[in-house]
Amino acid sequence: MSGAFGPPGRPPEVVAQRSGFKDLFTGAGYLFRGLGWVARRPGQWLFGLIPALIVLAVYGTALVLLAFQVDDLAGWVTGFADGWSDAARSSARVVAGIAIFGSALFLALITFTAVTLLVGDPFYEAIAVRVEESRGGAPPDPEVPLMVSIGRAVKDTLILGVVALGFAVVFFACGFVPVIGQTVVPVTAGLVSGYFLAGELSSVALERRGILRKERFARMRANRALVVGFGAATVVVFLIPLGAVLAMPGAVAGGTLLARERLADGPETAAGLVTPGGGGPAAYH
Repeated sequence: MSGAFGPPGRPPEVVAQRSGFKDLFTGAGYLFRGLGWVARRPGQWLFGLIPALIVLAVYGTALVLLAFQVDDLAGWVTGFADGWSDAARSSARVVAGIAIFGSALFLALITFTAVTLLVGDPFYEAIAVRVEESRGGAPPDPEVPLMVSIGRAVKDTLILGVVALGFAVVFFACGFVPVIGQTVVPVTAGLVSGYFLAGELSSVALERRGILRKERFARMRANRALVVGFGAATVVVFLIPLGAVLAMPGAVAGGTLLARERLADGPETAAGLVTPGGGGPAAYH
């Protein structure tokens, strides 16, 4: 006899595990769908590169400066090892250097998207709307004063930065643990950063529907595997040299599709969709 949660003979937890595993790949698929969307529209891709290039220049300069100073910072952090043998002291400083730069890279990965979206809000808002129009219609602009919208975006970015800094400190400390610090920690950091990246990339479409930060992350928690799959795939692409810049417009498009189809109530229930070329509400078809 078939159970309420899955095929006969299969416990609900097994079905849930398989569904979660499937959602990881489904989530990753949203990134490739977004990249495909901009690949078919090169004008939108070039349009979305502008803010990403500006932020990349700032972040790249900061990371290069850190790379030149990482030896001195590692020596300062491992002052406790000054009395150790040369080999042990060198090993401690190498691990510290990797942890310092890795933590900075983690922080950069999480905040890059938030800062780029903040700097390029008009650019990515336009891309998100065009993605939605290509799928039947976009919700009308929310009636929020400009300064309120900017203040909310700055506040969300600062909160994300504080959370990211907290995680970076934890990962930095765990980086000193032998073996685990060089294997488990980087993978965990990638998954965590992917989760927050997904939240930022889907924020444009969700905020257009009046779904703000707290509600956004509540919906993300309810679809954790899907969100992590999308975010982790984005992290992998962003780690490729210039990947964060070249893939940013596609990532925004993918985040919009994810928000529209899985995190929001769905386009069918969104009242007053605006269709391409139309100035007013229209029914979704």
